[in-house]
Amino acid sequence: MEGRLITRVLAVDPANYQVTIEGPDKNPLVIQLTDKAKALHNLKVGDNVDIHVVRSIAYVLDTTIDGAPGVSNESITTRAAKDNPNPGGEALRRVKVTSKITHIDLKKHEVTLLPPEGKVTVLKVEDPQLQARMKNLKVGQTVNVIYTEVLKVKTSR
Repeated sequence: MEGRLITRVLAVDPANYQVTIEGPDKNPLVIQLTDKAKALHNLKVGDNVDIHVVRSIAYVLDTTIDGAPGVSNESITTRAAKDNPNPGGEALRRVKVTSKITHIDLKKHEVTLLPPEGKVTVLKVEDPQLQARMKNLKVGQTVNVIYTEVLKVKTSR
């Protein structure tokens, strides 16, 4: 899944590693960066910002029984872009959500998951190869859903 936002900088707070941009709905949107955003002091109000977001989702079966649902932020990094003289870079964010299998319906090809927030989710398995492997699943196993988001930012004046 990809998305793109071309907007402008409304405010820069280098001391707190924050940048405020004009959001898609024209309302201010504050972006919190890490202390690795070393060139933030070069960013100016009115700079144009081209933000390209790439998202991916991976499902990984954890074969241990009775694992607990949970959420973890695996990494957040920011790097300066070498090919752009203006401030910019990339940020990578990876979040792992662990959900417990509470029910398996082989006839409907559905797996019921209990995520950390406690709202049960029914996952429909569409892939015929995965459907064939569903018989190996057990109630109590956990499924890790790994959400990866890469944010590429280019600025210009």
